[in-house]
Amino acid sequence: MSAETAPTANPWIGRPINRVEDARLLMGRGRYVDDLAFRDVYHAAILRSPHPHARIVSLDVSAALRAPGVVGAVTGADVAAATRPFLVGIQTPVQYYSTAIDTVRYVGEPVAVVVARDRYVAEDALELIRVEYEPLPAVVDPERALAPDAPVLHEAVGGNVACHRRMTYGDPDRAFREADVVIRERFRFPKYSSTPIETYGVVASFDPSDGVLTVWSNFMGPFILHPLVARALQMPENKLRFVIARDIGGSFGIKCSLFPYLTLIGLAAMKTGVAVKWIEDRREHLLASGNGADRVSERELAATKDGTILGMRFHVIDNVGAYVRSPEPACTFRPIGNWVGPYRFEHLEMDATVVMTNKSPTGPNRGYGCQQLYFETERMVDLLAERLGLDPAEVRRRNFIGAHEFPYRTPTGGLYDSGDYGAALDRALEVARYDELRREQARARAAGKLFGIGIAVAVDPSVSNMGYVTVALDAQYRAKPEYLPKSGAIESATVKIDPLGRVMVVMGTAPQGQGHETVVAQIVADELTVTPDDVTVVDEMDTFTRTWGISSGTYSSRFGSIGTSAVALAARRLRSKVLDFTAHVTGVARDELELRDGTVVAPRVRDARPYTFKELAGRVHWNMDSLPEDMEPGFHASASFAFPEAKPPDELDRVNSSNTYAFIAEVMAVEVDPSVGTVKIVRYVTVHDAGVVINPKIAEGQIYGGALHGLGGALYEELLYDDDGQCLTATFMDYLVPTAVEAPEIDIAHVVTPSPFTTLGSKGLGESSCMTAPAVVANAVSDALGPLGLRVTELPLTPNRLWALLRSAG
Repeated sequence: MSAETAPTANPWIGRPINRVEDARLLMGRGRYVDDLAFRDVYHAAILRSPHPHARIVSLDVSAALRAPGVVGAVTGADVAAATRPFLVGIQTPVQYYSTAIDTVRYVGEPVAVVVARDRYVAEDALELIRVEYEPLPAVVDPERALAPDAPVLHEAVGGNVACHRRMTYGDPDRAFREADVVIRERFRFPKYSSTPIETYGVVASFDPSDGVLTVWSNFMGPFILHPLVARALQMPENKLRFVIARDIGGSFGIKCSLFPYLTLIGLAAMKTGVAVKWIEDRREHLLASGNGADRVSERELAATKDGTILGMRFHVIDNVGAYVRSPEPACTFRPIGNWVGPYRFEHLEMDATVVMTNKSPTGPNRGYGCQQLYFETERMVDLLAERLGLDPAEVRRRNFIGAHEFPYRTPTGGLYDSGDYGAALDRALEVARYDELRREQARARAAGKLFGIGIAVAVDPSVSNMGYVTVALDAQYRAKPEYLPKSGAIESATVKIDPLGRVMVVMGTAPQGQGHETVVAQIVADELTVTPDDVTVVDEMDTFTRTWGISSGTYSSRFGSIGTSAVALAARRLRSKVLDFTAHVTGVARDELELRDGTVVAPRVRDARPYTFKELAGRVHWNMDSLPEDMEPGFHASASFAFPEAKPPDELDRVNSSNTYAFIAEVMAVEVDPSVGTVKIVRYVTVHDAGVVINPKIAEGQIYGGALHGLGGALYEELLYDDDGQCLTATFMDYLVPTAVEAPEIDIAHVVTPSPFTTLGSKGLGESSCMTAPAVVANAVSDALGPLGLRVTELPLTPNRLWALLRSAG
């Protein structure tokens, strides 16, 4: 019997069924934003700055407006007159608009927009725009940007520091005084992107009859950016409609940063009076879309001579580029609740500086803030093991939070829901055949080869508590009476049975390829004892028709925890209503009824006949008089799920920054070729504890994707700039992305500790190994280079960088 027709006594949750979305995608029937059909749509092209820093002396679009087929243009003057700068979550007076106003601050910054009958005409018209620039000094290095004589990007700020916070938890000074061992190291992490197959896309249309601006796009949330765009456009929120394409060709966080273009193309539609479409090209995407922040950091670790970690000090400089673009500076604070990772130490100091430079603005990128965190932490743990002559796995075991300690409150406020970190690490070592790998390493080294083994572990946070962003503001500011505290995360779902007894689920999660329709069908099939084929899932976001909140969307791996919980709750409410109605019409006691194969039965009641959904739904929909007095008409139920522990930061800067916390343990073996500086991955094992896994096939696809993204940042990808601020990697000729050829075989295993905080015990998984891959690569390569006295402190380990490191050994 196939999985699709198996009896419902065997739960659908946990089965690796095929994705229902794949059929339409493989048949070419996907509906991406560029596939949406509109009548009389015009096309936009964007003129971008060739300078990293320059004053706009003059801008003349008159020749472009005279070109045949051109219907209008938008300039910085138009943007300044018609919109307001975007809100940012800091007090620093950084003014960020959808185009440059009088100064450009990075190569690729929008300067003007031309709207024409087609993209060809619009692109040609850009060449007719005359712009006179007065070049200004540029700065791209975050440490150089802090120097007193550094070029200043924003005169109103007076410097390049966007935000600075120093936060202390416990007594780190005492921890370092009492330490037997103190380790210090300096690290650099690269600025890199996600390069989804589908780039940004926006279509906007303004209806003057009702004042509604409708914007279709592949935006992914969070929908707190909807009111932010409405404010920028100076229009009521109920006059701004976001419609998200049914299919999105990947995002990995990058499409959070689409909102300035939603504003810009929306303004173009309002100004020209026509529907305007803009599809980003790849060069635009690499130059000016979202990417993760590059970081320079210094770490200190205090420990006892037996390897017990007492405390850590973090000193980080995060480079957010030319502007603070919402939700930045969240790259620094998103992992605050899990800053200690899986370790038990209580004493921590964080000194965080967020700086602006003449690079493109940053934003959410898969593993947001956690890639940098775990690269540094896991390197420090390996350095501790090296100093003490202990096995890296043993040092981690000695410091893990115990399985009996969950739920566990971290010193920074995180509330870890469940876990057995030791069991997960042991499973990873078992699958990797760790002892055998060490023997293989000894043989390889005896033969003169550079063979290394790395271990990395991480707590994987999901479902961001929106309140964490406000940690960028100090506690005194947050304590002001006029300040409105921020917190929470919410998702909603509706499940209904139509008059013919068919089941439908309606959501608006804005998925980007994660298989939400499949997972939802599995959940509802279990709750209502039908098959996934009996469930139709409509997961399309429209702010005018869906229930949503400011945290809605698909990011922060939130669907696996909060989306699934909302669906299960709604389905259970509908199941209860079905049973209540059946009890009413049959006179059978409610507790005698149960669902089997989409039918209500009373197995312990003699002569009680079964009732199908079709029969019951027919009565509910066609005979309202059959309903009990206290029951609402219709077979439908909605649920909104939220986490009670998602509270605002307290006066000590403690906050539960996420709502569920998975765990990852990885082991990697590599061989380094010193003649060319390349890294060959010999073995890669990853073990995940994401609670209850609803669809293992989808989960493993997410793990593979996350791992490849992390390997990109570890070995290949970096948005490089020269000292003058010119981007050197704006094409795939220069920006290296791992492909299927470079993808290693990955052995995946799972350990399950169900979350007590979600309806089904599930946690997030979407970012997963992108957080650990940079760390495990760095540890493995460092282990390989150990006999040469070399350490890895900077990523990515491109052949050029690794070759230079090897040459430094003499």
